[in-house]
Amino acid sequence: MSRHIGHSIVTLACCFLFVSLGVAGEPGDPGQQTHWSFNRDIRPILSDACFYCHGPDSAHREADLRLDVAEQAHEDAFIGGDLTQSEAWRRIASEDPDELMPPPDSGKKLTPEQMEMIGQWIREGAPYDPYWAYVPPRQHAPPDIVDTDWANDPLDRFILAPLEKQSLRPAPDADPATLIRRVSFDLTGLPPTAEQVAAFVADPTEENYRRHVDHLFASPAYGERMAVYWLDLVRYADTVGYHGDQDHNISPYRDYVIDSLNANVPLDRFTIEQLAGDLLPDPTTDQIIATGYNRLLQTSHEGGVQPKEYLAIYAADRIRNVSAVWMGATVGCAQCHDHKYDPYRIDDFYAMSAFFADIDEAAHFKNGTNSLPTRRDPEIAVLSPWQRQWLQQIESEIEKTSPQTSEPEPGSRLAQLIELRDRLEKSKRRTMITRATQPREVRLLPRGNWLDDSGPIMQPRVPEFLPAIDVVDRRPTRLDLAQWLVDPQNGVGGLTARVFVNRFWYLMFGRGLSNSLADFGGQGSPPTHPELLDQLALDFVQSGWDIKHFLRRLVLSRSYRQSSVVSESMLSRDPYNELFARQSRYRLPAEMVRDHVLAISDQLVHRVGGASIKPYQPVGYYRHLNFPQRRYQSDTGEKQWRRGVYVHWQRQFLHPMLKAMDAPSREECTAERPRSNTPLEALVLLNDPTMFRVATGLAEVCLDENGLDDMQRLHSMFGRATGRKATQGELDTLNRLLLSERKHFADHPADADRMAKNTHVSVPATELAAWTSVARAVLNLYETVTRN
Repeated sequence: MSRHIGHSIVTLACCFLFVSLGVAGEPGDPGQQTHWSFNRDIRPILSDACFYCHGPDSAHREADLRLDVAEQAHEDAFIGGDLTQSEAWRRIASEDPDELMPPPDSGKKLTPEQMEMIGQWIREGAPYDPYWAYVPPRQHAPPDIVDTDWANDPLDRFILAPLEKQSLRPAPDADPATLIRRVSFDLTGLPPTAEQVAAFVADPTEENYRRHVDHLFASPAYGERMAVYWLDLVRYADTVGYHGDQDHNISPYRDYVIDSLNANVPLDRFTIEQLAGDLLPDPTTDQIIATGYNRLLQTSHEGGVQPKEYLAIYAADRIRNVSAVWMGATVGCAQCHDHKYDPYRIDDFYAMSAFFADIDEAAHFKNGTNSLPTRRDPEIAVLSPWQRQWLQQIESEIEKTSPQTSEPEPGSRLAQLIELRDRLEKSKRRTMITRATQPREVRLLPRGNWLDDSGPIMQPRVPEFLPAIDVVDRRPTRLDLAQWLVDPQNGVGGLTARVFVNRFWYLMFGRGLSNSLADFGGQGSPPTHPELLDQLALDFVQSGWDIKHFLRRLVLSRSYRQSSVVSESMLSRDPYNELFARQSRYRLPAEMVRDHVLAISDQLVHRVGGASIKPYQPVGYYRHLNFPQRRYQSDTGEKQWRRGVYVHWQRQFLHPMLKAMDAPSREECTAERPRSNTPLEALVLLNDPTMFRVATGLAEVCLDENGLDDMQRLHSMFGRATGRKATQGELDTLNRLLLSERKHFADHPADADRMAKNTHVSVPATELAAWTSVARAVLNLYETVTRN
């Protein structure tokens, strides 16, 4: 073998060191594999450890060895069916320290299990398969199962079949109280009322469950809950991000998202309106507002800004986001060179960015200000849909009642209508939009250097290994790109559908069928149930991209209704729930924690849409913000108690409560938030001003329940927070805390007076303070902030 091939095998062997190969066979069942799948088992190793030097990037490929293409890998590294002729295996298995890979002095060594895995794959012919994420979804018949009574939906058969093959059983159904609470959180982000829980527990029939699910889909809270996830994806925020991080005008876009989700706008139309609503024939006001998506990136007009530099920054930001949101891809990694792990080239990156070269960026460079909010032209002033409808009715009435004289009589109906119209006009909010201009010249920037104009001029084009956009005699537009993303016949609609159904599954099950929600590329995780993922994608497209229809299928399935309780043996066998033999248990997202506690304390204000709100936060938190310097002023009145989706999103200084609960800054696409468990979260639940006021409100609610004794009130408080009945032991513990706090505040009445300030219940301050302390403890319970 030539010297350069030998060197490449050394690199390949070293690559294998850095990979954990603990998952084999069926997910969570190591050691039972008899046939290795290239896409599921082998390719992730090569991609993670080897493609960086021996993959798609031709400019940096070492020793002319390419391992992502079967023909070259078989010629240079793996001889299928013959271990003795496979140089890679010879080096890995060698006992000669001069030949052994990895070298002994590296301090690393392949485990026997890793060597067996590689060796068996080679003995089986070292087969390569087309990469799963770039192959359109295919039809798959639901597999046969033994327990046919268990399945409510064909998707259940895909979950049960692999379990039965391993002689495993899914978890039992969740109890009615847990199920009704789970589905309420998952679909609306809010808990069920105590009455809803009691009614379903008393009669947990299929009909009643379906009726409750339909009620949740019909609630305006559904759109608010689902919007939180979408806003994470598209990195929505109320501030520009760079430099002074000034406020910008964009909240009507957030309301467009909520309204569209509540109206069940199909995902294909939802996509087209955001990417290219301004290019549609006779676009509506809402479709123009939707194009605010293209303006959500971080921007700057700081005095030293070089427009050419920032146009390159903006282009890269857009490609990162578009490819992550709709393609589940990391095309942004090809900004400076060909992608290291996936078949995206640097010219693909700049050709895709050329689709967005028509977006008017010049206005904000010329007209940007340091005011709050800053000016980010082009902008328009808009009313909400219901306000627009109301204004139309008012103007119609004015036209009917208007006399020939120019001035209406003071106090007349006409004068009142005109005054109402003028008030409505003044309530308009400004919002950034997309306005198409003559497309800028886009050049390929060698190594991403915005100062280097030597690269070729790029025309709009999608990555060459994917289906092309078929247009003749004109320049492709953003509208063509948007339609291509959702066209299953002539574009990549099937691939897009696969990305989104995986995310919808994650929202309802706590993890995706592929655990990589934003990266379906070589560095991502292959799906645990690929046939199910394909079938769900096809069904989603065939439904007309109907999001509510798809989510309804999921929550009505038997798989969804499983208990999240897991045995020690099953936890050991499948710690990450890759088999979906149970439901998931995890802390609620940050906004949902806020919404939940506001709801159970009867303080949540239900009003959809409007300007962003500013809850309490620590004094001085904004002291380092400049251009201009600013001081945070919290809202008063009902704004303070609105849902978390409306909280002002300051990218550089995210609200501390949201930050402590793992909400992202939204500088980049976030398809999956981390779920941490830190002491800081407990301190927030205890001491955040909003949480403290919520605790007082919860105490007031329980004290207002006339005719109840202490134990009954404790039972009510616990049930509101957790959705279940307290055990006698739990009630006894809470009662001991209540008695202890009563004694404390009796001894320290000044403390009680401070806690009882601005409350309405007609009980002694010491009593309210004691119950507030108990409420603070209840709000800090694991179950209070956990989705089971």
